[in-house]
Amino acid sequence: MPYVDRQNRICGFLDIEENESSGKFLRRYFILDTQQGGLLWYMDNPQNLPKGAEQVGSLNLSYISMVSDATKLRPKAEFCFVINAGMRKFYLQANDQQDLVEWITVLNNATKITVPKAGENLAAGTETPLEVPGAVKQLSYKMEIVGGVPLITTTQEQGEGQNGPDRGGLRRGPNQLPYFLSRGAQDQTVIKAGYCVKQGAVMKNWKRRYFMLDENTVSYFKSDQEREALRVIPLKEIHKVHKCKQSDLMMRDNLFEMVTSSRTFYMQADSPEDMHSWIKAISGAIVAQRGPGRSANSRVRCDSDVLTLLK
Repeated sequence: MPYVDRQNRICGFLDIEENESSGKFLRRYFILDTQQGGLLWYMDNPQNLPKGAEQVGSLNLSYISMVSDATKLRPKAEFCFVINAGMRKFYLQANDQQDLVEWITVLNNATKITVPKAGENLAAGTETPLEVPGAVKQLSYKMEIVGGVPLITTTQEQGEGQNGPDRGGLRRGPNQLPYFLSRGAQDQTVIKAGYCVKQGAVMKNWKRRYFMLDENTVSYFKSDQEREALRVIPLKEIHKVHKCKQSDLMMRDNLFEMVTSSRTFYMQADSPEDMHSWIKAISGAIVAQRGPGRSANSRVRCDSDVLTLLK
C-alpha cells in the first residue's frame, strides 16, 4: 500500500511497463513528491541504494491528465492501472485491489492541485551520464519529448549493486515462494515469504534478503533463487518481535526488530502493512509452536505490534 514517509512523500512499490506495449512489467519503488511536482521511480527504496543513486525514471505531475483502472484494457496484467500523460500511456501494476484504488486516488488528487512551474521545459535529446557507486554498469539517462511530455529514462540496464541483486525482474507476488519451493518440495509448511532489508551484524550495512517463515524457523536467503539459506533462526530462540523504537534514529521507515538469545535483527519491510504482517506472522508461529501444552511457568503476551516471551 502507498504510505507517507518521513519527508511527507507518498511511496511504495509498483510494477511498471517502462517500454510501452512491451508487456514486460518491472518492479520499481515509486515516490510521489507533490512539493516538487513529480512522480519518481527507482530500482529500490533509495535508503537501500548506493549514495547518490538517481531515479530510473520520472514524470512531471503537471503533464498527467488522468489516472484510471486499466484491468479491462490489460486483462492479463493483474491490478493494472494507467497514467495518461500526453501521447504516452504508462501502465502499472499494483499489489492488490486496495493498493490499486489507493494509488489511483492519490495520483489523481496530486494532479488536481499541481500548477506548472516556469522553466521546467526540458531540451529534447539531452543525455546525462551517471556513474553509480557499487553498480556493475555505468548508467546513462536520456531526456526526450514524447507527445509533448518530457520524459527521463535510462538508456542502459543497471547491474547488481552492493545492496544485493537487481530488483528489475519480472513481477512476483509479495508472498510468493522461491522457485525451488514452488512445487511443494518443501519439508516445512511455509507461513510467509518475501523480501525485507536487513542490517548486517558487523558492518551495519543494509542488504535486501529473501525471508521465509515456516512452523519452526525464520530463514533468510540472498535471493528467492537461492537454495541455501544464509542463516536459519529457530523460533524457540526468538524472545520478542515488535516495531522498532529506534526507527527515527536509524532514519528507516517500516522498521521492526526480532530479538533472539544472541542478537537483535533489524529488518525493514516495504510498507507499514507488510511490517505488521511480518510481526503478526512470526508472533503467531511462535505461539503455535509452543502449543496448548506449554509449561505453566512461561507466559506469552502478543498483540499486533509486539510479541514477548516471559519466562
